[in-house]
Amino acid sequence: MLKPRYSIFSLARNAISYHKDWERAWRSPQPKTEYDAVIVGAGGHGLATAYYLAKNHKMTNIAVVEKGWLGGGNTGRNTTIIRSNYLQDSSMAIYELARSLYEGLSQELNYNMMFSPRGVMMLCQTQHELRAFQRTAHANRLAGLDCRMITSAEVKEIVPIINDDANCRYPILGAFWQPRGGTGRHDAVAWGYARGADALGVDIIQNCEVTGIQRDGDHVVGLETSRGVIKTKKIGVVTAGNVSTVMDMAGVRMPIESQCLQALVSEPIKPVLGCVVMANTVHGYISQSDKGELVIGGGTDGYNNYSQRGSFPALEHTVTALVETFPIISRLRMLRQWGGIVDMTGDRSPIIGKTPVEGLYVNCGWGTGGFKAIPGSGFVFADTLANDRPHPIAEPFSLNRFSEGRLIDESVSAAVAH
Repeated sequence: MLKPRYSIFSLARNAISYHKDWERAWRSPQPKTEYDAVIVGAGGHGLATAYYLAKNHKMTNIAVVEKGWLGGGNTGRNTTIIRSNYLQDSSMAIYELARSLYEGLSQELNYNMMFSPRGVMMLCQTQHELRAFQRTAHANRLAGLDCRMITSAEVKEIVPIINDDANCRYPILGAFWQPRGGTGRHDAVAWGYARGADALGVDIIQNCEVTGIQRDGDHVVGLETSRGVIKTKKIGVVTAGNVSTVMDMAGVRMPIESQCLQALVSEPIKPVLGCVVMANTVHGYISQSDKGELVIGGGTDGYNNYSQRGSFPALEHTVTALVETFPIISRLRMLRQWGGIVDMTGDRSPIIGKTPVEGLYVNCGWGTGGFKAIPGSGFVFADTLANDRPHPIAEPFSLNRFSEGRLIDESVSAAVAH
């Protein structure tokens, strides 16, 4: 049984004193001149990588450098969906590893991740979609995943607010259901991994922008940052949305494109939706937060950009598409919206592993599905860095698969690009 870090009396005392003596969750150290390894990017994937490097591989002389604040990138700009019902074997392996790790993450890190296995439903609103998800359901069953097809009547039972009129433009023909999928708390995942890594001796250095990657021939030897030069022989780049710019510093061109993904939440209402629903035909997805807000998102912008502001036309398109399927949302007001930068590969699958430069490793290309993969991604990437060879689960996602024609096509199972 994990002991709480604070008693109710200490919580009350610190609240009254405006947290004057409140213990920091992690240190704010000055960067050392040299580390055994440096992770670039203090989002969920980077922090998870650092945590597993220290915990599983006993590498504690490592640092995580972040140009802004911890978790201020895509980790804090997503809709927190967790699922593993992808089509390809390699995809199922990495996402199911992540989903299974999420189940025990709060206990392992002694930090509430608010993991909620409420179920993920992927609607079938055309015959083509029905056949495609039946294929994925068979593949999932062969892989041992708890996923199955459900009827339109079962859909209505699980989601009473859905429009099940058989004469509507996009009728409900059934759905693909993963009962053990769900949601988590995005910032809590970053904070939990940060505290866990810090406790194991990892230096987390915020406001430390990487401005250059130093090479000695085909080997990396250090990083140039806004806080000085840091020597290291191992660099793991995990900067979702900005990987291309960082890898350019080492002379490595990445086969990815950066796009903006937008989302919004409604004003809070009473509980009306007990699971995550993805309506791929109308291109939108929806869930309800613990605060009562409806969390709504759709696809990425149709052009490359580095915007984090979003745009009203994209949001209008997403909400308009969902109104017919969920008529209740037509009367709600938007509370807030945001955008995040996602990096997309041609086959909508990530890139994990070594690069042509010795000592330089990359973890990117998660597109719009990065949050769900955080624990599994960090686990296998840490193993890859520590042992200088791909983890078996990460091996199919190598960079050279694009030149060898070994694509892992998840453009359909990624659903609303999510």
